[in-house]
Formats: sequence, structure tokens, C-alpha cells
Amino acid sequence: MLPMAAQIEIYEQMCALSARMVEAARAQDWDNLVALEEAVAGLRDTLMHESQAMPSAPQDAEKMRSLIQRILQDDAEIRRHTEPWMEQVRRFLTGNTRKRQVDQAYGAGS
Repeated sequence: MLPMAAQIEIYEQMCALSARMVEAARAQDWDNLVALEEAVAGLRDTLMHESQAMPSAPQDAEKMRSLIQRILQDDAEIRRHTEPWMEQVRRFLTGNTRKRQVDQAYGAGS
């Protein structure tokens, strides 16, 4: 089990990474965004598997709350940049699927 100080340190690392994810999303640097998200996921997994204690000191609870709030705000900002791109990709893939279906139905390319 991780001590509370180590848990807070992991939340701080996650918060720093999420801020970098915002910058990557703004720059449409999708490869970097994915790499950063994988790093955050690793830290999240560590927290989920290694920490079970709730903060006992009010200042620890407030620090964790503040960090989680910032991570959630960053997540909303990241989604604001990625969702339009993801919708574009979805439309592109759907269009290609429909084209293949039409080609198959009418024997195009035979």
C-alpha cells in the first residue's frame, strides 16, 4: 500500500501530464497525446492497485481534491479539442465503409 505522500505525488505527476496533454491536443499532436495518456493510465493503475487509504489529514484531502479537479478540467479541455477530430475520423471511416458496401453490392471494380 502506498503511503499518502506517495499517492499525492502520483496525483501531482498525473496533473502535470494532463497539462501536457492539453498542450498536445491544442497542437493536434495526436501521437504525443496518446503517449502522455498511456503514462497517465500507468499512474492511474498504480493508484488503483496500490492505494486504498483515504487521506486522514484535511490538508491531504484538499490537496488531492484540488489535483483531481485540475485533472478533470484538463480532461474537459482535451475533449474540446479531440472530439471534433474524432468525429471527422468517424465520418471518414463511415464513408469508406459505405463505399465498400456499394462497391460490393454493385460489383464495382470487377
